[in-house]
Amino acid sequence: MDFFDVFSEMLVILFAIALGYAANRRGHMGGETDQKISKLLLDFTMPAMIVGTVISGDELPELGVILSVLEVGVVFYLVAFAFVLVIPIFLRGTPSEKGVWRYVLAFPNVGFIGYPVAVALFGESALFYAVILALPFNLLSYGFGPLLLVGRSRFQLRKMFSPCVVASLLGLFLALTRLRPPALIGEMLSFVGDIAVPLSLLLVGSLLAGLPARQVLHSPRLWLLSFLRLLVMPVVLWAILRAMGVESMVLGIAVVQMAMPAAVNGTLLSMEYGGDTEAMAQVTFLTTLASILTIPIVAALLL
Repeated sequence: MDFFDVFSEMLVILFAIALGYAANRRGHMGGETDQKISKLLLDFTMPAMIVGTVISGDELPELGVILSVLEVGVVFYLVAFAFVLVIPIFLRGTPSEKGVWRYVLAFPNVGFIGYPVAVALFGESALFYAVILALPFNLLSYGFGPLLLVGRSRFQLRKMFSPCVVASLLGLFLALTRLRPPALIGEMLSFVGDIAVPLSLLLVGSLLAGLPARQVLHSPRLWLLSFLRLLVMPVVLWAILRAMGVESMVLGIAVVQMAMPAAVNGTLLSMEYGGDTEAMAQVTFLTTLASILTIPIVAALLL
């Protein structure tokens, strides 16, 4: 797939965000409606998507392959959390804004955008590897992510056991044990989970409707954060995995996943836990907009 093919895929994502923006302007979304959509996503559609993706495929890779991909996942998040520890120190902002910087550096959008891009670049077989690589993301982003966003004083341990965290643990258990529930269960979960991606992007667009575009586009901090998220971190991961001799397709999928924009989940969790939803929506919009160009660049370097 060349630059323009990946560019087209990114335009589809941006189109969904634009529709959410228009829906807010027309009065169909916003306020209490956005709050209810956020709860619907976190409690029902995202858990269904997480489990459904694992069990609805024709066949999972061998256990040894799954474990090797999870090892790459460990390196993936060690790199991410190294940036989390260092970069927010040098970026000015309120404690809530620094929570946003930490979350953005820790969690790229490996599911909503990462899955279709991985398949587009490496073929249908890449989906299984992308799903396995995303299992730690699901567990960490929903379990540890709120702690990054709001800090220890406002974090409640009991909320770690949310539907998304439970779904992530179940998905990891099914992948490692290779248990295969009836196909009908996977089909039902996937059917419900399929609405999570477009609905989440619509929600981001709606949240952005109340923000002045100039405020987003004229912020040096947000541009610096986007540059780190979209280009610097993938290059660092590529260099480490290449030195480790990781198989080319797994390396490529991991690097492309690291090059994804800020995870949409961050906006939902900010709404749920009282984080800086405005700052998170701004970074999500800017990184998604910029990734229309940066993801094809990263992909062209890999292929």
